[in-house]
Amino acid sequence: MSEQKRLSVGDAAPDFRLPDSTGKEVALSDFRGRRVVVYFYPAAGTPGCTKQACDFRDNLAELNDAGFTVLGISPDKPAKLAKFVADEGLTFPLLSDESRDVLTEWGAFGEKQNYGRTIMGVIRSTFVVDPEGNIERAMYNVRATGHVAKLRKDLAV
Repeated sequence: MSEQKRLSVGDAAPDFRLPDSTGKEVALSDFRGRRVVVYFYPAAGTPGCTKQACDFRDNLAELNDAGFTVLGISPDKPAKLAKFVADEGLTFPLLSDESRDVLTEWGAFGEKQNYGRTIMGVIRSTFVVDPEGNIERAMYNVRATGHVAKLRKDLAV
């Protein structure tokens, strides 16, 4: 597999401005001064992505109480995200990166293994951004199931 960009602890988190499920623009810089969990997932409505989103939904109060904001990003169109939000009762912003520019900049799009084949796609990844806008944690190739529980344990939430 070719070398692709990866973010590391201490790197400045690349800013972005993306539409949410309602079409409203959301920028990472809007959350400066707060800790932000930014997670990238392949596709709204698929089994793994639904499990992960519902885990974030079900743990959102505890994460918020501990000072974390959660943002999910996928290459889905805002209309598909709106259906996903409505179907699953999601209560945090899902952002649309149809161009995959933000996914690529964060190292969450590129070559990955899928059933033994190398393909181009979204690399399920989660980042914690500190209040100053730097990467506090960078986790690539995370599993959909159990990831939020592990994240909460790692963050002592």
